[in-house]
Amino acid sequence: MRNGLIGLASVVVLASTAATNGCSSSYSGGGAGGTGGSSGGGGAGGTGGSSSGGRAGGTGGSSSGGSNANGGSPGSGGSAGSGGSSQPVDCPNVTPCSGNVVGTWNVTSSCLNVTGELDVSLIGMDCSSAPVTGSLEVTGTWTANSDGTYSDNTTTTGTETFTLDPSCLVISSTPVTCAGAASILTALGYSSAHCTAAASGGCDCSANVAQSGGSGLVSFLASASGIYTTSSNVLTTDDTTKYSYCVSENTLTMTPQSTSPTMTGTVVLQKSGTTGSGGTSSGGQPGSGGTSSGGQPGSGGTYQTGGSSTGGARTGGANNAGGAVATGGIMNTGGIVATGGSPVGGTRPSGGANGTGGRVNTGGSTTSGGAASTGGATGSGGATGPSSGPCDIYAAANTPCVAAHSTVRALYGAYNGKLYQVRRSDNTTKDILTLSAGSVADTAPQDTFCSGSTCVVTVVYDQSGRGNDMWYQGSAQVPASTSSSPARATTESLNVSGHKVYSLYINAGNCYWHDGSKSGMATGSQPEGMYMVTSGKHANSGCCFDYGNSETSRSADGSGTMDAINFSTTTAWGSGAGSGPWIMADLEWGLFAQGSSGNNPNDPTQTSAYVTAVLKNNGTTEFALRGGDATAGGLSTYYKGGLPGGWSPMKKQGAITLGCGGDCCKPGGGANLSAGTFYEGAIVSGYPTDATENSVQNNIVAAGYGK
Repeated sequence: MRNGLIGLASVVVLASTAATNGCSSSYSGGGAGGTGGSSGGGGAGGTGGSSSGGRAGGTGGSSSGGSNANGGSPGSGGSAGSGGSSQPVDCPNVTPCSGNVVGTWNVTSSCLNVTGELDVSLIGMDCSSAPVTGSLEVTGTWTANSDGTYSDNTTTTGTETFTLDPSCLVISSTPVTCAGAASILTALGYSSAHCTAAASGGCDCSANVAQSGGSGLVSFLASASGIYTTSSNVLTTDDTTKYSYCVSENTLTMTPQSTSPTMTGTVVLQKSGTTGSGGTSSGGQPGSGGTSSGGQPGSGGTYQTGGSSTGGARTGGANNAGGAVATGGIMNTGGIVATGGSPVGGTRPSGGANGTGGRVNTGGSTTSGGAASTGGATGSGGATGPSSGPCDIYAAANTPCVAAHSTVRALYGAYNGKLYQVRRSDNTTKDILTLSAGSVADTAPQDTFCSGSTCVVTVVYDQSGRGNDMWYQGSAQVPASTSSSPARATTESLNVSGHKVYSLYINAGNCYWHDGSKSGMATGSQPEGMYMVTSGKHANSGCCFDYGNSETSRSADGSGTMDAINFSTTTAWGSGAGSGPWIMADLEWGLFAQGSSGNNPNDPTQTSAYVTAVLKNNGTTEFALRGGDATAGGLSTYYKGGLPGGWSPMKKQGAITLGCGGDCCKPGGGANLSAGTFYEGAIVSGYPTDATENSVQNNIVAAGYGK
């Protein structure tokens, strides 16, 4: 499927929230205007830190050291409109002055407005943008550590409204309804979106925001922790998100930098453990009988009773509130099963079964008939030995792997080589190998290499020997748009059979690709199968988190030009039971949970931390979707039947994609907006049997994910 994320570096954020109230404070102090007007909500003030809470008539007098101001004269500001309704106010930007941001900072107020054009081409819409209005509110704390790391415990909330032109209702070269468009819009960082048909033929949309982290910048890249830098009055987090800022005494004021859409205003924070000097109130002119929300009508221009400031806080205003792998069956050096001799379902063809405790001794090769050499005792039960990998199982069933990728472990019992490469911020690289033949990744060298720096994954090596290495889009090997980037190497660690390993953690802008059309991948209507281990805890509705066969042109070339597993919550074309994520097939010009578009109630939501996803396609008459928990149990079949009408015969091109759709991310184009986790996967030649796939699932369970 098509992807579009044009100019990721410059439009990394999408700010949004309520379109009615542009200024908020973490205090509920009075801001009502009566005769003479009471003061605006006196939020906490450090030295130089003004409170922007009040919009109705207030006083210009400042509170000094916590004393009550009596008879304050009316100040300037937003007046309460007739009838008592509060009008939106301007949110001026910070005057940058730089300063030391190290410390823990508490948000005391925020005033952020959103206007301009929302770049909807980011999600693959054929239109370029949609007019947007909104504002947003930030609460919580933000901490900058002296070692250049940060913790973001802020929450950004609100709503945003915009209108989609009729041309926007084509996504990834495929028409969608307003409801389908809403599903994909959530990938921009919204918690939910709703679109209804407009008289113009387009859609009227509203989107809600409930984001942890990101400090006022609504984004699919919002993070609760990471690295930061400061330079030339600009605070940058994770090399992408930027704020103009000023530290004055114990007050930090920040303005998010975003031009698509345009953001104005500030987030004001007070340093934890400090005492303010009673900041000034920015109350407005007296209204004519109107009241603004949050306060009682004042009389005589006095502050609220108890309006003293202690440590910068008003004390008068209320705060807002299958079969197991047999142990011991290790095949030592030389104990490699010859052609036809790999175990399938625990048995060797034409020879002794692999049983519990069965160990092939050093030098004990298997004959062409598959019989174990002297010393390779045969036990009972026929379970696959732990030195065999998924690709050994596929090979024994005459459906050999033509591509095999993993950051976690070897997928062949005899594989003892490179799994992936990491690159440090100083541009030096290191290959990460297996601990031993058929074993897991040796990540200790990676931890040493990446310590004190940032590392990314540049390539995931092909273990099949066919050279189908997956380089990130944007590398010298796979030139791509400027929006493309490699995935961070240390975002998620996990245990596999007691060993620490890392996943390939895909976020927006990350994708890996290789042209495998000349190195074994299926083309045209040739049959193929594939599986991957992913996670039900990290997925989104962005198009499209895929692994499998894709276009060599990196363009959406028509129905049947892709054959890839999709794992997402996208509902624009197909869906399963519940809210997702689901295992689906990306066959180009549509995601399919069955042989037609629409909902397949037999395709369940996948909630497991580790999920096995399986797709096979004979290229002419049938495809199947299967899946299960990668830590226990077997596979279930969610769909097995005919190809969608117009997709037969398939027109596969033989490229391989990992993390994005087929028309991503060539130079001058966009990048993906999808998210997902990849632990391991393989693509095979031929149409595997269910029994073969069941044996692969047994092997995956025995690998010990999360244990």
